[in-house]
Amino acid sequence: MRSVRTTDYHAAGEPFRIVDTADPGSAAVPGDTVAERCATAIGTGGRGSAPRPGPLDDVRRLLVREPRGHAGMYGGFVVPPDDDGAHFGVLFWHKDGYSTACGHGTMALGAWAVDTGRVPAPADGDVEVRVDVPSGRVRATVHRADGRTTGVTFRNVPARVGARKVPVATTLGVAEVDIAYAGACYASVRARDLGLEVTRAALPELTRAGQEIRAALAGHPATWHPDGPLLSGVYGVILHEELPDTPFGPHQRNVTVFADGQIDRSPCGSGTSARLVLLAEDGRLGAGQDLLHESVVGSVFTGRVLDGGVTEVTGTAYRTGEHTFTVDPYDALGAGFTL
Repeated sequence: MRSVRTTDYHAAGEPFRIVDTADPGSAAVPGDTVAERCATAIGTGGRGSAPRPGPLDDVRRLLVREPRGHAGMYGGFVVPPDDDGAHFGVLFWHKDGYSTACGHGTMALGAWAVDTGRVPAPADGDVEVRVDVPSGRVRATVHRADGRTTGVTFRNVPARVGARKVPVATTLGVAEVDIAYAGACYASVRARDLGLEVTRAALPELTRAGQEIRAALAGHPATWHPDGPLLSGVYGVILHEELPDTPFGPHQRNVTVFADGQIDRSPCGSGTSARLVLLAEDGRLGAGQDLLHESVVGSVFTGRVLDGGVTEVTGTAYRTGEHTFTVDPYDALGAGFTL
C-alpha cells in the first residue's frame, strides 16, 4: 500500500484526521458532486456504516484501525467542491464508514484551510471557509486574533424537527425520543429517563442505550429523508441532561453515540444543531440566546438558532500533528485491527 499523509486536528477533544486527495499519489474519487463521491466511497450495495471494500475504503480502514488509529478516530477526505462557490469538499469518515455531516470536522477543516494558507485570512478578524459536504454546503467562520486562530463558528445546513416523544423500548426502560435532522438524523433522549447520568463512569450503559435506540428506530418514517437513503436513518443518539441555565440560555451536557457504538468526545457539532432546533421548538431558546453544550469530557460548544432553521455552533480546533502512514510488507498485522 502507498504511504498516506495526514494532518490531524481535534475540536473540543474529538479527533479529525485530514487526507487531501489532491496530494501526489492520492486516488481521485469519481463523481460530479460531493454526495456522488460519498456514494462512490460507500460502494454499490453498501451503507454508510457498512461500506463496500475498495481502494479508498482501504485508506479509511488503515487510518482508523490500531496501531495507526483507534476506535474513536474520525476524519475526512478532502475532495473537489460541487462548484466554485465552495473552497473544497469533504467526505467524512469514522471507524465504521461514512457520515453525511460533521460539525466538529467542519471546524477542524476551517482551521486547517487557514493554517495551510489554502484560504487567506487576516491576522485579526474573521474569514469564511465554505465546504461542500454530502448533506449540502456548510460554512466555517474562522476567528483570528494576533495571527492565530482563536475559534471557529460552524454554520450548518437548515435543521428541522422530525418527530417528538417517540416511545422506544430499551433494556433500561421505555424512552421518549425526539428526532431531528441537522445534516444527519439524530435521536435525542433524556438520560435520566433511563436512570442514567452523563458521566464517564456511565459510558458503558450510555453506549448500550444509544445502540439499542438506534437499532429500534431503524426504518422509522421520521428518520427518512426525501433526498434518499444516503441522508436517511438515525446516525447518532444524543443522551443529554440538564445543567443550571446560564444568563445567556440553556446549559446541557450530552454524550452522542454514533455508528457502531462510537462516542463523540466533543459536544457533537451537527448534534448540537439538532438539539438547538428542538430547544427552539420548546420555546427554551429564543433570539439572542445561546445553548452552552458540554461534552462528557467537559469541553464545550455554544450554539444559537438563526432564521429558517439555520444554526450556528462555535468551538475551538487545534492541530495535533502531521503524519505519513505506511504498511511494512512484512508486518503480519497489515492494515491493523479494531478492539
